[in-house]
Amino acid sequence: MRKQTTLFGALAVTATLALFPMTSAVAEEVRVPVGTQADRDQASFPGSGMSQSSVRASWGAPVEIEGPVGQPPITQWHYQGFIVYFEGDRVIHTVLKPNR
Repeated sequence: MRKQTTLFGALAVTATLALFPMTSAVAEEVRVPVGTQADRDQASFPGSGMSQSSVRASWGAPVEIEGPVGQPPITQWHYQGFIVYFEGDRVIHTVLKPNR
């Protein structure tokens, strides 16, 4: 009886493989450019803790202002090559815009 069960199992697997042929998988490598935030010269961008008035005095008026949004209020000042993020009146981060 055991031989019959083994033979039946082998036939079932063979029939399944014949009905559903194996397909090969193909993958494509996608490369996403990453900005080089670490390569920037820290002196040429607003630093953490600077006030909005000192940023405006050093870099002029932003091209665009977004916010404030949320709690605590976060505001974005967009300049030609970078974005300054404020929490309230103070800089919390400056991010370079990607080169296009």
